[in-house]
Amino acid sequence: MNLKRLMRQIHYWLSLAVLLPAGIMFLAGIVLMLKKEIDWIQPPTYRGVAEQQIPEISYQQILTAVQTEPKAHITQWSDIDRIDIRPGKGIAKIQAKSGWEIQIDTKTAKILSTAYRRSDWIESLHDGSYFADGVKLYVFLPAGILLFIMWGTGIYLFLLPRLRKKRKSKAA
Repeated sequence: MNLKRLMRQIHYWLSLAVLLPAGIMFLAGIVLMLKKEIDWIQPPTYRGVAEQQIPEISYQQILTAVQTEPKAHITQWSDIDRIDIRPGKGIAKIQAKSGWEIQIDTKTAKILSTAYRRSDWIESLHDGSYFADGVKLYVFLPAGILLFIMWGTGIYLFLLPRLRKKRKSKAA
């Protein structure tokens, strides 16, 4: 079997193996590239009163502020997934385990924004962890490796006719 035929066969059969996971990765990746442009994916970041300063509010004030937002369903610290403090913008982004994001001013503890954050869900779809950790490691990771092999075989198949043409012109 010649190398060209082998590369075509590898490329052909790997394309079937990666069809579904690669499609999910590509689509979710495209949506993630637009997360700062489309508010539906990820809420825009607001600015607080005191930018470029150390936050003046305490953690207790943060919890008290976010508890006033009924959409987020935050009653205690365990309902919070993470807090992202942005001193340069004077805000704290609180992400609830329910998927809601609340942005509060780090000087006044006033709620600046409440919106549902979909980018984390889309990221989990992109890397396969949405389905299960096993799917991430045993389906999406191998699909990524197979895509890399397909990339290599595709380059070979693309360059092969050009290299042959170049050899023929040198021989003539």
